[in-house]
Amino acid sequence: MLESLHISNYALIDVIDIDFHSGFNVITGETGAGKSIILGALSLILGGRADSRVVTNPAAKSVIEAVFTVDDYPSLKEYCLEADIEWDDERCILRREVAPAGRSRAFVNDSPVPLTKLQAVAMRLIDIHSQHQNQLLATPEFQLKIIDNLAGNAERLREYAKRYNALRDAVKQLKIMRARVERSREDEEFTRFQLEQLDELNLLPGEQADLEKEREVMSNIAVIKTALNNASGALMMNATNAVSLVETAIDSCDDLGDVLDQGDNILERLESAKIELTDIASTFNDIGENLSADPGELAAIEDRLNSIYTLCHKHHVDNSDGLIALRDTLRAKLNALDNSDDFLKELEKEARRAKALAKETALEISEARKAEAKRFGERLREVAMPLGMKNLQCDIQVLPADMSSTGIDTVQFMFAFNKNQQLMPVGSTASGGEISRLMLSIKSIIASRMQLPSIIFDEIDTGVSGDVANRMGVMMRDISKSIQVTAITHLPQVASKGDAQYRVYKEDDEHSTHTRIARLSDDERVNAIAAMLGGASVDKAAIAAARSLLKNS
Repeated sequence: MLESLHISNYALIDVIDIDFHSGFNVITGETGAGKSIILGALSLILGGRADSRVVTNPAAKSVIEAVFTVDDYPSLKEYCLEADIEWDDERCILRREVAPAGRSRAFVNDSPVPLTKLQAVAMRLIDIHSQHQNQLLATPEFQLKIIDNLAGNAERLREYAKRYNALRDAVKQLKIMRARVERSREDEEFTRFQLEQLDELNLLPGEQADLEKEREVMSNIAVIKTALNNASGALMMNATNAVSLVETAIDSCDDLGDVLDQGDNILERLESAKIELTDIASTFNDIGENLSADPGELAAIEDRLNSIYTLCHKHHVDNSDGLIALRDTLRAKLNALDNSDDFLKELEKEARRAKALAKETALEISEARKAEAKRFGERLREVAMPLGMKNLQCDIQVLPADMSSTGIDTVQFMFAFNKNQQLMPVGSTASGGEISRLMLSIKSIIASRMQLPSIIFDEIDTGVSGDVANRMGVMMRDISKSIQVTAITHLPQVASKGDAQYRVYKEDDEHSTHTRIARLSDDERVNAIAAMLGGASVDKAAIAAARSLLKNS
């Protein structure tokens, strides 16, 4: 149940704290006193849009905090633990903070959470029924949701959602592949032509770089040979060369025998240097002998490179390795095209299998809906008739529809409110007061199955009065035996049925007007209900009538 609500720095509210009764709470007050402000603040706990304009004092943040009693609520505990949200076995505290700049933060049990998680927790704790939901009654989506809730289809719908999403993925993959195959077939001749050109080149990895290096060498053969001769001469061939100088150093070591440290191995190191220099000079000679400037070979290299450059430019790749990658891609594309019929058959088979699985679950859901629709129609008529709808007829239709994310059905609520009246969709035949009474009847039926600790009715009694209002009050009091009920009302018949009554009012100070709320004592309730009965003038008759209402309740 909703144990308490704290609101600060929100619209006309500087600060209010409300402790709620576990049964039937009623909230009353003059029009414009601020009942909708309190409800608007509470809607932020349910994930409503935050607006910086509601922050009264720009130097402070707005805070809305709701404390719920959650003992013996395993489904919510399971969700919180799975969502990595802190859990307390006795209370769940939801808080929303709105900064003056408009940025908001959400908390569950004092731990920051994304708004989606706050909303998911709140939806498991409280339901706010407003005039907007009355309008929703005419929509097929809302009607379907009611039947599914009563039919206990939650687990079946979760399984169906998995299977339906798998079907959509399979169909999407099949469409993509069909389009891809179709494009490939249109381009097949050109693709084969491109592949033939690339195959004719018979490229090897790194070939372009090797050819360009070879061409560079052959184009500069004279300069290279001169450099090789100079290097070889400096090492061994010139009159004064490195090898002869090292030999001189070796000979001089005999005269240095007494001063050289044997541990330095000078002689061995000089001999090693001589061998290394002689080997390098020999390598220069070998390179020079192997260099040739055959014009035919150079022309062949140029032709080969030109062919590579032409295809690189044509296919917008950087080098021969890019052409090789393209060649492999084209070959794979043609291979896939050659095997496309078999691949498409496999995808079609997978789509048919996914559809069969989705339809299997959809049929289970549909059967449950049809069975529940019959029971619900009978029960709704039974519950609603005492609310001034003695001639009510209703037919809850479950009609076949194309497979969609909600199954293979659509639901239509058909009603007639007068004798000999043709059954029509609820949006076409019901008045505002009739829709309010129908919605209350529906909430009464599903109260025991909602698994919600608390529900708030926001002026659900609009458009009714007298005995019907009294009966609606009785119905809300009966619902409060299963779950906590809070009703915002202008009707004394409803207000008198509450276990606790709260009055919303405005109070002025020197600078501004503030919305306040106070729980009424027994005597204060008498006066408040008398004012609701008698208007501006509260006389003895109104007082007596108020006492009678409260006593009979």
